[in-house]
Amino acid sequence: MSAIKFDLTYDALLLAQELEKALNDNWISHYNTKDYYGEWKSISLRSASGSSTDIYANYGNEPFKDTPLLTELPYVQSILADWKCEKEAVRFLALYPGSEIKPHKDLGCSYQDGNFRLHIPILTSDQVSFVVDQQNYQLDPGTCWYMDFSKIHYVKNDGDTVRVHLVVDCLRNKWTDELFEANGYQEPSRKMSLEEVGKIIAQLEIHQTEVANQLVEQLKAEYGLS
Repeated sequence: MSAIKFDLTYDALLLAQELEKALNDNWISHYNTKDYYGEWKSISLRSASGSSTDIYANYGNEPFKDTPLLTELPYVQSILADWKCEKEAVRFLALYPGSEIKPHKDLGCSYQDGNFRLHIPILTSDQVSFVVDQQNYQLDPGTCWYMDFSKIHYVKNDGDTVRVHLVVDCLRNKWTDELFEANGYQEPSRKMSLEEVGKIIAQLEIHQTEVANQLVEQLKAEYGLS
């Protein structure tokens, strides 16, 4: 599954009003300069350093902190509180007219990897293409989406206005599992290759115990091995 449109909507007008409070702050050009052309800028509401100009999304095991800007945005705070999971980076991301995020993959950025990224459009137009795994999605203001960015994706703004999303990086837990399942998510198969299965069977057969033999039979049946 490349995308989920959640059964959740947020007040796009309130989001736009709170976005106004951020427009006079210092927005930073995205650091992955090879992945886009034109203007792609960001400002952080949560970051590893606690600074709004720290727009890096991945910081290993360092805890993320609210930035001073987030304290000025009560509606965004309420949205984050609605999601009963740990939040990492939270940013406004702006793609300017005539700009494009080039086709690329973000490895490890998939729900099955234990984390996920939400997109909540605030300002957009029907001239924005948001393509994930060869499908173009129309993301309307106030809607809430999960995208599997481990698949090839790109975004292009052919309109005359800036496109701004609230982007929230979250960590998977039981609450999110239930929400994703309720919205149609199915865990992708993680089947091993026949070579990997053969190695496991060879190791199990060394033990010659009842449990090991049962596992061997289960693996053989699942993978169609005689």
